[in-house]
Amino acid sequence: MSEAPQGKGNRLDPWLDNYAARAHGLRASETRSLFAVASRPEVVSLAGGMPNLKDLPLDRLAEATASMIRKDGGKALQYGNGQGLPRLREQITEVMALEGIDADPEDVIITTGSQQAVDIITELFTDPGDVILAEAPTYVGSLSIFSTYQADVQQVPIDADGVIPEALEERILNLEREGRRIKFFYCLPNFHNPAGVTLSEARRPQIIEICRKHHVLIVEDNPYGLLGFEGQTYTALKTLAPEDVVYLGSFSKIFAPGYRVGWAVAPPAVREKMKLASEAAILCPSSVGQYSISMYLDQFDWRQQIEEFRGMYRTRRDAMISALEEHMPMCRWNVPAGGFYVWLNLPEGVDAKEMLPRAVTNLVAYVSGTAFYAGGRAGRDHVRLSFCYPEPAEIREGVRRLSEVVSRDLEILELFGPVPERSQGSNGISAPAPDQI
Repeated sequence: MSEAPQGKGNRLDPWLDNYAARAHGLRASETRSLFAVASRPEVVSLAGGMPNLKDLPLDRLAEATASMIRKDGGKALQYGNGQGLPRLREQITEVMALEGIDADPEDVIITTGSQQAVDIITELFTDPGDVILAEAPTYVGSLSIFSTYQADVQQVPIDADGVIPEALEERILNLEREGRRIKFFYCLPNFHNPAGVTLSEARRPQIIEICRKHHVLIVEDNPYGLLGFEGQTYTALKTLAPEDVVYLGSFSKIFAPGYRVGWAVAPPAVREKMKLASEAAILCPSSVGQYSISMYLDQFDWRQQIEEFRGMYRTRRDAMISALEEHMPMCRWNVPAGGFYVWLNLPEGVDAKEMLPRAVTNLVAYVSGTAFYAGGRAGRDHVRLSFCYPEPAEIREGVRRLSEVVSRDLEILELFGPVPERSQGSNGISAPAPDQI
């Protein structure tokens, strides 16, 4: 057997010089690098955004899935339509109607989770060096995609009411003066990941008008929109500007992430290009996943299931907030009205990224705020705490353990000043593990 040519690579990777330029920017995210440690049973993980599926009727789902395979297995296990199962696209319009979105099934394209939709849009619109606008902070998975396509991510500040319109327009004007190409504005308006905030109703038309005036496409990522703890929903940007917005949804948070079924609703011309790009990458989305989701929507009371999820996540949110009030009065935080996350502001001088190995040693894990900024240039004063998966008692214990670490770091700061940053590799936080962030 002949050996692979060595070229000018190195001993670890003989193909190093053969990769495309964009491949050299691929890195494991801070969150994924944490999971191998955070998944240890003795560690309370407030890090990963895994939905809690314990309340799903698994026995009934198993029986219904078996019946579906017996009835439709010849189709469900076969190649499918590149745009997605027509019946499921119709049902998705019913799901979106709960948020007041009036969509045509023909404008819906099924994707392998909403993450694939972000990837397709970025592939279609972005050349290396093009500008993508995003909130500061923003979803780490999308940042990874933007980096892969060598986009220049320009982040716009948010506050308790979401992205600040004046800051968005100022950033756009500055980029226009520099002759930069802005391809789209990516945002998570409802129960934001990681910040937990919601774009106010008053600001929504302002954001639409700013982007329309400057011909900037909006990509509205909305995986948490139906998980308002009081059942509240908000006006979709897609509803306000159907031709200026690509809307992304997912069944990962309102049903189960393992099926990897999401969707996009796009203007017809964009939808057709997304369909072609998806077919080129995966041929078609999972047929069995689509049939399973469609069966669930047909045969189960999915609206009641969403209501049960709301109550369950509200209980966990309340457990986290009460624990923070008891154990961490030295910090500040938001109180999210839905979704999965609390965005914790650490005391001045405490470094979230540098503190993480000590937190894991104290058997609690979180995600450093640096993960949610392009290049990790900001966010050291924040951590994202996830309350969606642990039981309330675990949440309270995790917050107590975290408070010990923060308190010790504050004592060290008072005595010696800022703590020198340590290498993550020396603390064993290096091996990635699968999860949805």
